[in-house]
Amino acid sequence: MEITCSRCHQTVQTDDCYCPACGLPQLLYTSEGVAGQAQPEQWSEAVRDASEVSWRPALRAALILAVPAGLLCSIMSPVSILCFLWISAAASWAVVLYMRSQRSGWITIGAGARIGLVTGLLGAWTAAAATGISLFVMRFILHQGKQFDDLWQDSVQQRVTPLIAQQWASMGIDIRAWLLSPEGRAGMMLSFILFFLAVLILFAVGGGALGARLVARTRRPEV
Repeated sequence: MEITCSRCHQTVQTDDCYCPACGLPQLLYTSEGVAGQAQPEQWSEAVRDASEVSWRPALRAALILAVPAGLLCSIMSPVSILCFLWISAAASWAVVLYMRSQRSGWITIGAGARIGLVTGLLGAWTAAAATGISLFVMRFILHQGKQFDDLWQDSVQQRVTPLIAQQWASMGIDIRAWLLSPEGRAGMMLSFILFFLAVLILFAVGGGALGARLVARTRRPEV
């Protein structure tokens, strides 16, 4: 009797607990071909091992890849336009590195997403630190503050149209004056950086889940 995986439809042997192609847990069949028997203790132990993360090697793998990815994702980096690709690739590769140190040949997508989350947090912190240090150096050491101020003023004048300014004025707020104030500039920059870091973390979570999916396709589970 030929058995196929319900997810990828690849052939599965009757004594396999997982699909060798995608890693999906399978129902076990008896010698009479009856499905739905209780999974053995070995199967349950393998599923539990695949869903748990050994955080010491996971943190080591995440740190190795999150720091360079975070530097590449810095707003002042010349290749920051590809920031979401860098952080996703770093999270995926962190899962692959983690699995190389583990005896188990399979990892759940949830566990991969958790490793991606840690990679994203470390990468986002590195990107924020690198951005802050770069801005500090350019403004106070290289004395390029006037260029930033002129660029910000031009941007406010172009984006805040008279209609928008009138709408804010009806609420008693001079939006242009607020945006041009030190508090306004700092608030807008902080909001942008926080939003940017949140998106980075989301892409890292997705990259970790993708890494777990790729590992499941390339490595056969050991039970």
